[in-house]
Amino acid sequence: MSTLVEPRRVRISARPEKPAVVEVDGHDVASAVEAYRITQTAEKGPEVTLYVRQGWHGVEFHGLAEVLVEPADVREVVIGFLDAVDWRRLDEAVLERDDLDGQPGELTRGLVAQLREWAASA
Repeated sequence: MSTLVEPRRVRISARPEKPAVVEVDGHDVASAVEAYRITQTAEKGPEVTLYVRQGWHGVEFHGLAEVLVEPADVREVVIGFLDAVDWRRLDEAVLERDDLDGQPGELTRGLVAQLREWAASA
């Protein structure tokens, strides 16, 4: 995974039943992109994440949005997320949850719920 620090000029045009146009600095990268996500918060400018086809390497990105390049294979995304989890912090967070009910499987349910919450806020 790579995060490019400098903003890049990005153009995305999508229409129903037509292939999307995905350009970065005027370069057509649509053939390498399997999916994309555009996000923006009140504090930051737009961020475009391009999910590229597995095994695809090499485009130089430039532009006005922060561009993140991620593997399209969801397994790699999940593995990356789980690799970033601090087990000590997870253990503490699960044990502090107020939805533990003493029923069988409560710790597993708490673990999955905590990971889901962290993933949603990532």
